[in-house]
Formats: sequence, C-alpha cells, structure tokens
Amino acid sequence: MIQPSHFFPFDVDIQDAIQIQKDLIQYMSFSFPFHSQEIQCIAGIDVSYLEKNLACAVIVVFSYPELQLIEIVHSIKKIHFPYIPGFLSFREGPVVATSLQRLKSMPQIFFFDGQGIAHPRGMGLASHVGILYNIVSIGVAKSLLVGQYEEPPMEKGQYSWILYHDQIVGAALRSKKDVKPVFVSPGHRIDLLGSIEWTLKVSGKYRIPEPTRIAHLYANKIKRNEVSFGEYQ
Repeated sequence: MIQPSHFFPFDVDIQDAIQIQKDLIQYMSFSFPFHSQEIQCIAGIDVSYLEKNLACAVIVVFSYPELQLIEIVHSIKKIHFPYIPGFLSFREGPVVATSLQRLKSMPQIFFFDGQGIAHPRGMGLASHVGILYNIVSIGVAKSLLVGQYEEPPMEKGQYSWILYHDQIVGAALRSKKDVKPVFVSPGHRIDLLGSIEWTLKVSGKYRIPEPTRIAHLYANKIKRNEVSFGEYQ
C-alpha cells in the first residue's frame, strides 16, 4: 500500500487549485533515486470514463525487464471537479489516489497517461500525484498541452524538445517508426533524459508505451463489463 507523503486537497476552487500547484513546485525533484539495475517493477496508470462524470483509474504493474504482469488494481469514483485544461489532476487525482492505495506491490517507476512538467504551471497529473506520493513518475501524453516542438526524425528513438516560455519542458518522442510522437515530460524524481530513456525501454511495437497501453486496455474491459471486478483486486 502506498500512502501520501504530502497532503493537499483535491476538492477546491480554481484559485485554490492554482495556489496548490504553485505550492507543490517546492517539493519537485529531478534526481533519480535508483541505479538502472535496481529497477525490477514498473507501473502504468490510465484514467478512463465509464460515464460522463464517473472515472475509473487502472494501475497495472509489471516485472522489469520481462514486462510480465504482476498486479492490477482499479478504483471507480464520481468526478466533481469540472473539466478545465491545466487542472486535470484535481479532476482525476482522487480516483488515482484510491488505486495507488490499493497496490500490494511497490513499483519503482510509474508511467502516467498524461503530462508531467509540460504544463502551464509545471504541475501535470504525473507531477502532482508523483509529489503527493513521493514516487518516480513520468508523463507520457498522446497530445501536446503547452509549447512548441519540431517534428523529430521518423526513426524510433528520435526526439525533439518541447519549448514553453523559452524553457525545455519535455520531448516529442518517436516511440515507433513512422508514427506520431508521444509527448514525454518528467513527473517527479527523474529528469527529462531519464524520462525519455525509460519510456523507450518500455515501448514495444505500438506508439503508446506498454505500461499505459495495457492499463488503458484493462480500463476499456471494465467499461465494457468484459471482466468481473474481482479480477482486479
């Protein structure tokens, strides 16, 4: 079970949410706490919607480097915070937090389907939750939220920087040859080059890295009632 290291409320208004994002910055770290050979367990997190305001957060845990499935947990919650770009963590954070607290294993790296520091205030879902739970987190988003980038070469592993207000905040990474890039940014306790490196290490034959891709597949199974909830606890 993973417990939070910091306590900030999710049920707030916009002005309080902005202040919380600013306050969280002081806790952010880009220092990776492990040696590469110590990584034995990684996770992917995806949030999907069963209904308009009913969210399901799935966390899948894999052994590394085998990428064998170890554990799957999920939680379902009503969403109360409105959809406003730049404040996704206040909308989806509560359901992700519940799933984190249901984990029996302790992954060393968490991949989020969302943004890290490539965010208007440097505090996307991966950064926000990463700081609250003091976990290594990486944001791997399917679309760009802020900044500009040049298209990287079409070979897998090529990337270009995302620039926002003249600062490098992430990378457009070609995770598969001849497909659109994914947008990688550090969440917490890892730097940008490390985020790129580890995203590539868990990227297979698909555009989306395996941890978040499989998490999304399981979320869709739950949405379609293809499995019983008991399989995930």
